[in-house]
Amino acid sequence: MAEWLKAHAWKACKGETLSWVRIPFSPPFKNFDMIKKYINRNNIFYKPYLFFRIFWLEKFFLKKKSYSQCGEDIFILKFFKDKVTKGTYLDIGAFNPIKFNNTYLLHKKGWKGTNIDLNQTSIDLFNILRPNDKNICAAISNKVEKVEVYIENLFSPLNTISPDHIKLFNNNKLKKKTYNIETKIINSLINHKFDFLNIDIEGLDIKVLKSINLKFYNPRLICIEVLNSKNETELSDYLMKYGYYFVKKMGPSYFFSNNS
Repeated sequence: MAEWLKAHAWKACKGETLSWVRIPFSPPFKNFDMIKKYINRNNIFYKPYLFFRIFWLEKFFLKKKSYSQCGEDIFILKFFKDKVTKGTYLDIGAFNPIKFNNTYLLHKKGWKGTNIDLNQTSIDLFNILRPNDKNICAAISNKVEKVEVYIENLFSPLNTISPDHIKLFNNNKLKKKTYNIETKIINSLINHKFDFLNIDIEGLDIKVLKSINLKFYNPRLICIEVLNSKNETELSDYLMKYGYYFVKKMGPSYFFSNNS
């Protein structure tokens, strides 16, 4: 999966059509990363392996210009240049506190926020690196209901509650590891305003966005993942009703601002 993610991110950033085909890639320490197949949350090696990933595989101590897939965090930082150290963010589908993360640069500048992911392992990583953030394990949807969670592995960004997303990736691994959970909605979970809203939840992005009370939260900037270009018009038309206008596209990430 590592080689697929590298290829997917690169093609998406260049604006190419995604074919969902694996491209050979041999990252350093690949054999070490295979250890994750034998790790679970009840394993005595679980917590040490989290630190191993943070310090060795993801090298959080090395300063980078960008931590996002396509440089989104650089654009976000420039957008909020007038609010460098006192902003707040809400990241839905946060996945990882460093890797492919759109809020880590903001965090390093002194911002605080709420990170939500359906995978408890992702939240464990956030609790290690961002203990002053509010980190919540929850499956976010547009309504409260019992759903099936599809897990590829504890460290995959493809974990989802969307059956349609599984069909998109044609990933049989996601069908084998499942469990049931009750979903939550943002309006019941979050009771404060925030400056930046990031949504990347593998197939339910637009549905969840439509369930969020934008008039109350009033984020200045919204970043949402759109994998199907057919949804662009629907998304733009919906956000325009609330005074948000398209400002930039970077790979699969679409940015909208209300200029408030």
